[in-house]
Amino acid sequence: MNLTTVKPGPEMVIRHYCESLFFAAHLPGTGHKTSVLDLGSGAGFPGIPLAVLKPGWQVTLVESSQKKAVFLRESSRHLPNVSVLAQRIEDISVSADWAVARAVDPEEVLLNIPRLAPNIGLMVGEEDFSLIQNDSRIAWAEPVRLPWGDRRLCVYGKCVSRGT
Repeated sequence: MNLTTVKPGPEMVIRHYCESLFFAAHLPGTGHKTSVLDLGSGAGFPGIPLAVLKPGWQVTLVESSQKKAVFLRESSRHLPNVSVLAQRIEDISVSADWAVARAVDPEEVLLNIPRLAPNIGLMVGEEDFSLIQNDSRIAWAEPVRLPWGDRRLCVYGKCVSRGT
């Protein structure tokens, strides 16, 4: 099963593992029991590296593709702080402290964020962030640039309005 478009090798290590760990290390925590929804988890990034880096946090991998969800369940079965939800973002009925995403349309995430979590973390390109940074529903912190170039950012924000 093809879970990612990045070919195996150094680029895959940087693009998936290093970027996910960097993102997770900068994710502001609210304490030992922080809960996170990884929206559109795909191959488990950034959710699985986040769960490994922060073992006291509860991470829910959300993936609408049943095949990918089966892969996620199998690959995370030895991680007690990881669960998998095989649902579309708009069908999720649980909430968490944080909703995070990468390789997902940021505007789709913003449409659903108020009911999912009071905080949002995204890995996006500069152009995508320029399209959402003035969204009045989110108070964004200063973006953190990924150290591997290619104009990608880690952005973290807080919901201003929790309406549906």
